[in-house]
Amino acid sequence: MGDWSAFPHAGAFHLDAAGVLQRWARLHAGDAEPPPADPAVLQAWVLFHNGDFEQACAAGLAAGGAGVTVANKATAIYANYLEPSEKQRLDLFRLVATRAEQQAQARPDDPNAWYWQAYALGRYSQGISIAKALAQGLGNKVKESLEKVIALSPRHADAHLALGTFHAEVIDKVGALIGSMTYGAKKEVGLRMFRRGLELHPGSVIGMVEYAHALLMLEGDGRMEEANRLYERAAAAEPQDATERLDVDVAQAALAD
Repeated sequence: MGDWSAFPHAGAFHLDAAGVLQRWARLHAGDAEPPPADPAVLQAWVLFHNGDFEQACAAGLAAGGAGVTVANKATAIYANYLEPSEKQRLDLFRLVATRAEQQAQARPDDPNAWYWQAYALGRYSQGISIAKALAQGLGNKVKESLEKVIALSPRHADAHLALGTFHAEVIDKVGALIGSMTYGAKKEVGLRMFRRGLELHPGSVIGMVEYAHALLMLEGDGRMEEANRLYERAAAAEPQDATERLDVDVAQAALAD
């Protein structure tokens, strides 16, 4: 896939294995991933949280098993925030979706195998256009995978937030009637998913950003004040790792627009 771009805040985080384990509950409040028993997988997570995404992916794949989750998350986060080439970005999302689908087949009770499949397909869908993705049947696959995550892991905050985004974007692109009848997308369900996700993980920077965006998509300028408050909270957050640093960047950019 070629060389990956470097994390733009190099040196901002210096977590070691003990530090990652000590902060595990906070670092993984979004994805509800259990602490790894394999030291090699833990080391892959150390690389991930410090922003060494390419090395984290390689270490996760080398470790195998639960390490595949690290590899999928590192690849997906890198592709979403840092990959400059749109074609490469979409290729990386397809790679994650394929790898996560194989992981889900091998480990069907692993919520994050299903989650990273849904995340990658969702971001890929945004890249090719939601309308085109829906026509290809990707929307229902994303929705079903996220519902599977929540069934397996009811406190998976990121899955609730992603499902909220699904409902909001489908309604925004095809309208409430077609969205509901064809794809099961409903405004009230989407908003409820965001509220539940932020209840489970109140400090989720990306959750605040996505909820703000969804409020404007679903309810328009009448919710602008609330959306701006969410952006402001997200922009002022103290990031706990490299991914949250990138989320804060997104929030700050949204406020600057």
